[in-house]
Amino acid sequence: MTRDLLEVMWQRHSCRAAFDPQREIREPDLQRILDAARWAPTAHNTQNFEIITVDDKRCLAEISAIQLPPAETFIRENYHQLSFSEAETLQCKTGLLASMFPESWQEAEAEQGDAAAARHTYVGRTIQKCPVLLVVVHDSRLTAPVSEGDLLGFMSLGCVMQNLWLMAESLGISMQILSAFSANAVENQVQSILAIPEHMKIAFAARLGYPMTVSESYLRVRRKIEDFAHRNRYSIREPG
Repeated sequence: MTRDLLEVMWQRHSCRAAFDPQREIREPDLQRILDAARWAPTAHNTQNFEIITVDDKRCLAEISAIQLPPAETFIRENYHQLSFSEAETLQCKTGLLASMFPESWQEAEAEQGDAAAARHTYVGRTIQKCPVLLVVVHDSRLTAPVSEGDLLGFMSLGCVMQNLWLMAESLGISMQILSAFSANAVENQVQSILAIPEHMKIAFAARLGYPMTVSESYLRVRRKIEDFAHRNRYSIREPG
């Protein structure tokens, strides 16, 4: 029986648990996930993306060995989005619980230097147990028509991400988006490992798999419809 689309949206989440590297993604399921990306809406039908499926254990091992300590800017900006109790999260209705991040990320004045870098091998920690990694790239030389800063192009890549994620969720396959792959320090190394041309830039990567343990449950919050929806005029809220 096909799952209700809204139910799939409710269930979709970032799975940070380790995946079973011995439990492979069935090829028909992988093709359905890629087909979902194929039908993502893109500005002017530019289809401004390519997807590299990585399932070779040697390639995965090389990528997982990449080290990337969290940038000071990333930590500082995330600090303002954190709540430090479930009650605070429920009141804010946005952001994340601080307990989802390492303790050292939960301080506005985060530690710096070699000691901090040694403890934060973010890339390796997230994909070392991963049977399949999808790397989504786009041609930096091309932009969507009438799109300053290629805003429409980036929106299109977001639609690709959404389609990939919803299809994976509908198939019972866990997924986690890895935005760190677009950071220069990681991108250059991944481009080398996967022989990606220099002009093809990494938008994001996604690891797919089946958790070895029950995924840790975090409080998930969303605003109510009346908190963000308006009718005819900005000053008129949708009824609750």
